[in-house]
Amino acid sequence: MQIARKVFITGASSGIGQALARQYATPGAIIGLAARRPEELQLLAASLSCTAVCYPLDVTDAAALKLAGDDFIARFGPPDIVIANAGVSVGTLTEFAEDLAAIRRVMDVNLFGMAATFSPFMHAMRVAGAGRLVGIASVAGIRGLPGAEAYSASKAAAIAYLESLRLEMRGSGVKVVTICPGYIATPMTAINPYRMPFLLPAPEAAQRFARVIAQGKSYAVIPWQMGIVAKLLRLLPNVLYDRLFASAPRKPRNLSL
Repeated sequence: MQIARKVFITGASSGIGQALARQYATPGAIIGLAARRPEELQLLAASLSCTAVCYPLDVTDAAALKLAGDDFIARFGPPDIVIANAGVSVGTLTEFAEDLAAIRRVMDVNLFGMAATFSPFMHAMRVAGAGRLVGIASVAGIRGLPGAEAYSASKAAAIAYLESLRLEMRGSGVKVVTICPGYIATPMTAINPYRMPFLLPAPEAAQRFARVIAQGKSYAVIPWQMGIVAKLLRLLPNVLYDRLFASAPRKPRNLSL
């Protein structure tokens, strides 16, 4: 298995992003850490046993990501792996007008932020003829969940976007990897007021993600048990799916994204 030496990760200050940074922080590695919270980024960078460069930014700011990407490439060359991990999750209800801003924010971060993350690196990686563009989607994008219109829609859009991107990059040497996590123990899932089957600790999830990325798989659901559940849910006819999930527990609404 080839060792990744240069990795750029968004949403790196906590949760899955932080676990991935620690997973890839082997001696000699170079990690680009991007997130909104500069203090947490600096603390993480100081704890890693490799070269770590901090890029405090919001992934909806394409200009800031362009500057970060240009800086990373100028200093270290094209990355081996770019992981678009930054994401937000919150309950939303379209019937409430005050939720519309949260819906837009979720779509901007989870979909546009992914494209804005990849864009600065793609030309250099295509010229190099190697690398991985990794998008962190979700099993929530496989079927719409009640009370999660924005989150489910954003992750479904991410899955379709990554599939299109994979076709565009075919033959370039750059592989596009779609990862759909189930429940991972992070601050994002800590607020869920319901049971989360097959919950994985973030470090274990990062190890599994890294294996999928190294193998260059086009699509993976992690953990595998959630992959089976997702396939079964996709096969359910609407009338049965609606009956089973209409009263499912909702993620809390939050208008302060």
